[in-house]
Amino acid sequence: MRLHSPAAVTSSLLRRTRVLDPTERTAEVLFGLIMVLTFTGSLSVAQAGRDDVRAMLVGALGCNIAWGIIDAVLYLMACLGEQGHNLSVYRAVRGTGNPARGRLLIAATLPPVVASVLDQAGLEQLRQRLLTLPVPPGRARLNSEDWRGAFGVFLLVSLSTLPVVLPFVFIPDATLALRFSNAVAIAMLCGLGVFYARHAGLSRWLVGGSMVLLGSGLVSLTIALGG
Repeated sequence: MRLHSPAAVTSSLLRRTRVLDPTERTAEVLFGLIMVLTFTGSLSVAQAGRDDVRAMLVGALGCNIAWGIIDAVLYLMACLGEQGHNLSVYRAVRGTGNPARGRLLIAATLPPVVASVLDQAGLEQLRQRLLTLPVPPGRARLNSEDWRGAFGVFLLVSLSTLPVVLPFVFIPDATLALRFSNAVAIAMLCGLGVFYARHAGLSRWLVGGSMVLLGSGLVSLTIALGG
C-alpha cells in the first residue's frame, strides 16, 4: 500500500480528485452542441449564399470560443470556492474543542452513502487523523489540476463546434451540408447519452435517444426565443 506524507494528504483535501468527471464532460459537450446548433438551425438553406454560410461559421466558432473561455473562468471560480469551503471545514474540525461537533462537521462533508456506514468510532478516527496533519494553508489557491481542468472545459466547449460545422466547409451545397451537419449532431447527441448512461448505470440506448430529443428540444426552444 502506498503511503502519503501528511503534507500530501493535506493538499489532497483541498483539491478535486478528478479534473472533470463524466457528468461534467457530458454537460460541457452538450452545451457546446446546443450553442452551435442554434446557428446551423437558424440558417435558411433555400436562400443562403456562401457569404451567409461564412457568417454562420464565424458566428458559431466565435460564440463557442467565447463561451468556452467564460465557462473555463466559471470552472476556476467553482474550484476556488470548493477549496475554500474544504479549508474552512478543515480549520473548524481542527479548531473545535468539542469532539462531537468535529465528528458532525466531518460527516457533513462526506457523501451520504459513506457517512451512513460510518459509526461514531469511524468518524472519531477520521477526526484524530485530521488533527495530526500539518497546519492548513492560509487561503485556498488554484493549482495545476484546476488550470488543466479549466483548459479541458474550454476545449470541450469550443471543439464540440467543429464536427457540426465542418460539412459547411467541405460541401458547397448548403442543403446537403446541413443534412450532413444534422446527422453528425444527432450522432454526437446519441453518443453523449450512451456515455452518460454508462457512468450512471442506465440503459444506453434509452438515454441516447432521450439525449437526442432533449438536445433537439433545447435547440428549438433557443431558436424560438431568439437565441
